[in-house]
Amino acid sequence: MLELSIKTLIAYLLGSLIGSLLVGRLRGVDIRTLGSGNAGGTNALRTQGPRFAIAVMLIDVGKAMVAVGLLPRWWLPGIGIDPGVDRQWLAVGCAIAVVIGHVYPVWYEFRGGKGAATLIGAVAMLSPLALVPVLLVWLVSVTLTGYVGLSTMLGSAALPVYYVLHDRSGTALVAFGCAMAAFVVFTHRSNIERMWEGNENRARRLWLLRPR
Repeated sequence: MLELSIKTLIAYLLGSLIGSLLVGRLRGVDIRTLGSGNAGGTNALRTQGPRFAIAVMLIDVGKAMVAVGLLPRWWLPGIGIDPGVDRQWLAVGCAIAVVIGHVYPVWYEFRGGKGAATLIGAVAMLSPLALVPVLLVWLVSVTLTGYVGLSTMLGSAALPVYYVLHDRSGTALVAFGCAMAAFVVFTHRSNIERMWEGNENRARRLWLLRPR
């Protein structure tokens, strides 16, 4: 269990490297003081522009790909590879840890983003085909409603559905999908409140079916 503990801790610390705050330091801004106050890609795009947001996405997706795709296979000095640790469960543990690290980063007073981009990177390593329904649901939802937060929640909800219907390798991915769908809803609770009050911003460029 030492390997599982150490590697999930490393994944959490990787997750705590927040793209918007790292890039923002180079520009001399903290986007947590701008726009919605969130340190995620959507707020980065709205307040700093597309080039800034692309750099943020590359970091937030990339750290998850390292944590999930590479870390479970690494031989660590003094720890090695424990044959008693299931590789899929280890990868799932690292995936959950890197997303939690992004939302509650130890390096930044536990104030991070909402985890969507990091979750995309984790899913890309665990089961890339699962991204198809996730992104399709997101695209349809944002086209119909213009709400990025709502679309992210619905896209995340498609993940456990996909695993239940298509995964035959056991319960690890189903458990991961359910946990992440619930966690994404939790991190978007402020979006839910704003939608309820009618104050949620819409991405008008993506809201193709908006009333004319």
